[in-house]
Amino acid sequence: MRELYPPQAHEPVKSIYLVSHGWHTGIVFKLDDIPYDIWPEAYDFTGTKYLEVGWGDKDFYQAPEITLWNKIKAALWPTSGVLHIVGFDDPVHRAFPHSEIIELELSQSGFEQLCHYIHESYEKDTIGDVIPLGAGLYGDGKFYLSSEKYHLFKTCNVWTAKAIRSAGFPITPLFSLTTESLMSKVREQGNLLRAKQPD
Repeated sequence: MRELYPPQAHEPVKSIYLVSHGWHTGIVFKLDDIPYDIWPEAYDFTGTKYLEVGWGDKDFYQAPEITLWNKIKAALWPTSGVLHIVGFDDPVHRAFPHSEIIELELSQSGFEQLCHYIHESYEKDTIGDVIPLGAGLYGDGKFYLSSEKYHLFKTCNVWTAKAIRSAGFPITPLFSLTTESLMSKVREQGNLLRAKQPD
């Protein structure tokens, strides 16, 4: 992966943004940067400037109310995962005014690997189409069924760590179970746009 990250001094870079929502993290992309032939599903959101991508347990993430049973089931049994995709136009720091935000600069090859990783995370039907599950939690958001399973050692933050590792970023997903463990590693090499807010 060292050939992917960090970018060499002479090569162009693509920026992504890691956003901490407290209990989970999202990855933000500029839509125009995303190659259509690698991640065509991103263009369900044509007309927006940015996409935020999150991942998590299907029932827990979509539940209108979080219950103890949601938490226990998500933790103890491998369950279906979902992708949560949100399109928006405001600059990232305005779209998420209370979140810690870290910019990561990736090589073109690393960025393309990341886009491919997300494309492969969608579950497809028998004719190869993605499977939408309804409106997202906020904004112009949508849920899609994921091909990956959620469990105690595959949390939303582990998924995010695996995603950025696919771009060459040096991180151990198993050590990224919590938001803080993930963001603390990214802080070491990223550009901090907004610090973690006090509890």
